[in-house]
Amino acid sequence: PCRTQGSNHCTHFFLVLQASVDASGEIALCKTGFPEDVYSAVLSQDVHEGQPLLNVKFSNCNGKRKVQYESSEPADFKVDEDGMVYAVRSFPLSSEHAKFLIYAQDKETQEKWQVAVKLSLKPTLPEDSVKESQEIEEIVFPRQATKHNGHLQRQKRDWVIPPINLPENSRGPFPQELVRIRSDRDKNLSLRYSVTGPGADQPPTGIFIINPISGQLSVTKPLDRELIARFHLRAHAVDINGNQVENPIDIVINVIDMNDNRPEFLHQVWNGTVPEGSKPGTYVMTVTAIDADDPNALNGMLRYRILSQAPSTPSPNMFTINNETGDIITVAAGLDREKVQQYTLIIQATDMEGNPTYGLSNTATAVITVTDVNDNPPEFTAMTFYGEVPENRVDVIVANLTVTDKDQPHTPAWNAVYRISGGDPTGRFAIQTDPNSNDGLVTVVKPIDFETNRMFVLTVAAENQVPLAKGIQHPPQSTATVSVTVIDVNENPYFAPNPKIIRQEEGLHAGTMLTTFTAQDPDRYMQQNIRYTKLSDPANWLKIDPVNGQITTIAVLDRESPNVKNNIYNATFLASDNGIPPMSGTGTLQIYLLDINDNAPQVLPQEAETCETPDPNSINITALDYDIDPNAGPFAFDLPLSPATIKRNWTITRLNGDFAQLNLKIKFLEAGIYEVPIIITDSGNPPKSNISILRVKVCQCDSNGDCTDVDRIVGAGLGTGAIIAILLCMIILLILVLMFVVWMKRRDKERQAKQLLIDPEDDVRDNILKYDEEGGGEEDQDYDLSQLQQPDTVEPDAIKPVGIRRLDERPIHAEPQYPVRSAAPHPGDIGDFINEVCLNNDPTAPPYDSLLKLATMYGGW
Repeated sequence: PCRTQGSNHCTHFFLVLQASVDASGEIALCKTGFPEDVYSAVLSQDVHEGQPLLNVKFSNCNGKRKVQYESSEPADFKVDEDGMVYAVRSFPLSSEHAKFLIYAQDKETQEKWQVAVKLSLKPTLPEDSVKESQEIEEIVFPRQATKHNGHLQRQKRDWVIPPINLPENSRGPFPQELVRIRSDRDKNLSLRYSVTGPGADQPPTGIFIINPISGQLSVTKPLDRELIARFHLRAHAVDINGNQVENPIDIVINVIDMNDNRPEFLHQVWNGTVPEGSKPGTYVMTVTAIDADDPNALNGMLRYRILSQAPSTPSPNMFTINNETGDIITVAAGLDREKVQQYTLIIQATDMEGNPTYGLSNTATAVITVTDVNDNPPEFTAMTFYGEVPENRVDVIVANLTVTDKDQPHTPAWNAVYRISGGDPTGRFAIQTDPNSNDGLVTVVKPIDFETNRMFVLTVAAENQVPLAKGIQHPPQSTATVSVTVIDVNENPYFAPNPKIIRQEEGLHAGTMLTTFTAQDPDRYMQQNIRYTKLSDPANWLKIDPVNGQITTIAVLDRESPNVKNNIYNATFLASDNGIPPMSGTGTLQIYLLDINDNAPQVLPQEAETCETPDPNSINITALDYDIDPNAGPFAFDLPLSPATIKRNWTITRLNGDFAQLNLKIKFLEAGIYEVPIIITDSGNPPKSNISILRVKVCQCDSNGDCTDVDRIVGAGLGTGAIIAILLCMIILLILVLMFVVWMKRRDKERQAKQLLIDPEDDVRDNILKYDEEGGGEEDQDYDLSQLQQPDTVEPDAIKPVGIRRLDERPIHAEPQYPVRSAAPHPGDIGDFINEVCLNNDPTAPPYDSLLKLATMYGGW
């Protein structure tokens, strides 16, 4: 192993063993067993297979014991008979391999002893790496198989090329030589060396270079283990023609980790909770930090500790942390949320297994909130609460119960639940909790009668929504008394029974006393009078005495009235007291009317039709009686004796108690409308008869018994509404015709009047006479000739100059607004102008003196 790993390792290793042996030789007294409780060994690198680790010495005082050694980790470590501990396999040294036990057992007595062994890895220092790098190793290609006496002779075994360990972050100088690669054929041949793989000719390229002549392998820049922890290169040897001389060999370059990264917490602030009153050893939370360095080396092995705790009450060390896992637990009792609600811990993580000299550190904050538990029951602020409530009121808050609770507000440990434990056997009260103030609101849920109960004394209890925590030395609930006074108020009088039902025959005369309908006043402790009034009497049949409530008829009771439903007539009365304020109540009197035979039956239907001959049809009739059994059917149907034509032309046959059939008795009856009287008698006691008229329309019929002549249509007639509609349509049509005629005549008259006014024989424009008379002087020369032109060509008055007018025109009027006439020329234009202006029909026109002056004006034009 020393040849493989290097002489420095072996020298250091044996120095450690010598120190442990010297230490063990200082034991003065002989005691069978291991002289040390713990054996330690510090290694400079990972453990390799077959590597001696340390020597454990067993003290055999009598020298006769035959001791057999055994390891607690036989898969990893073994112990020889001389006590030397070896590694069974190669593995990186980690915390799980850092400790194990060695057992020594007497083969004869089976007595057994044990000792602990602790291994640790020595930190790699930069100067050590520099020393190792200065010693350049030489790697020679292994010999290939050669032929001897015509047979292929195989070499004994292949070489195992150990990996090259190169520390990261080396300061150079660069390029830094690592090893020299050589073939033993370079004595006879001119060879060229090269390396391939990631870091050489593959990305990242140029990190490793080789001198093709000397085979010197060098690194060109500092390495970073956190980027690439291992390089796998292949070395090649070829002749000057490029022919392969040696098989390629693998070169592994391990980047040795340096402690160049501080631990980093996953979160800068960690939040955790712990219930108040927790026992020591209660888990709180776990903080975690990571280190980019090799986790299997000391550089990446972290240790945690608590630097500070705030506040420091009730103890400065309320919490501790597992230095390896980062678990925070409680170590002291006394967590009380009501005193300290939150703790702030400063946590430090240090690599190099927490070595304060070589390790790098970082800190984070752990905020631990002490959560509330129900360790404080609610307590009433008073022993007795008082309240009052008017009688017959519900949903009224009577009293407000207040409690105090030191637990965290608005949590189940703070929320109070109230209940009534005594004084309310009928359940007239309830207590609800105000979610904001936690007060208890005593509410009336059932009406209370002052005349029955004037006061209630309630016993109430308050407790939390959740039970008290175990070990709390307080009663779980608090009790108090609530005194509720009931206030007497004026209540409504009430009728009993309500409704009141009486049975009475119809037909009672006015003035008959039916019953007495009175109300009762529930206010026994108030001296009040009650008066009665009628509130509802649809048929106006009744009256009530305002003092004693006696009900008397003022009209005849009629069961067949439309105000009677199902033989029952309803009347409502009002009872009012004289209290303050006055109150009233209503009561309903239901009169069940018994039927008497006061309505005669009538024929139904009242109109029918039949053919002129008895065959092929007949008329089925029945009777309508507003009375009910036994004053209605069965009915008796008959024809009167007079007039004699009735029984001569018709015959009636009873089909059953409700129906009869009317038929022609003669062979032929002329078409027309006939009124047939029918005597109908009901079954009342005494019976009541009536002669009812049936209008029968006799018409010509076809073989099916349907009317075919026009007389049937006439006989059937039109309804009143249809006739009125037809008459209205005819009147409207006549009015429209008359309006059109009047409009046509008026239009003709207007045309004739215009033609007469502008008759060509009288047209002044064709008959102007010239006279040698002058006009009205200078004042009469400013004529507005535009009035003689077509009106559409005249400039609108709105754009005429305001100051241009005749001097003799009245200036008090605004400029005249003449109507716009049609642009089509018409011989009546001049005549219209003369008619409107000269004949003083237009008060705003200029005052022309006469028709002669107008003719003179035309002559000038």
